Amino acid sequence: MAKRVLVVEDNELNLKLFTDLLRAHGFTVAGVRDGREALTQARDFAPDLVITDIQLPHVSGHELIAQLKGDLMLRDIPILAVTAYSSRADEERIRAAGAAAYVSKPIALAPFMAQVKALLPEDESAT
Repeated sequence: MAKRVLVVEDNELNLKLFTDLLRAHGFTVAGVRDGREALTQARDFAPDLVITDIQLPHVSGHELIAQLKGDLMLRDIPILAVTAYSSRADEERIRAAGAAAYVSKPIALAPFMAQVKALLPEDESAT
C-alpha cells in the first residue's frame, strides 16, 4: 500500500510541485493551502508523513508543528519542514518545534525525495 503524505503549502505552484512529485514517486498525497485546515485534514487522511511550509497564513508552520506534536493521534507522524529560511538558527528552531527534518527552498528534487524516503520506513516506502 502506498505511503500517505500530507502537504501543507500556501503557494499554489509549490503545492502542485510537491504533490505531483510525490505522486510520481508512488505516494498517495493530500494537499492543503492553510495551516488551519491541516489538523483536520491530518486526522481525516491519516498521513505517514507531513510536509509543511513554515511561512503559512493564519497559523505558522512552527505553530502547526507544535499542534501536530501536541495531538495524541498525530504526534508520532514525522514532519518535514520546507522553508526559505536557511540559517542554522532557523533550522534549530524548526527542529526544536518537533520537525524531524528540514529542507530549504528552492528545493532540489533528488535531495528532497531522499529526505522524504528517509523519514518513512524502508520496508514500506514508495518507489
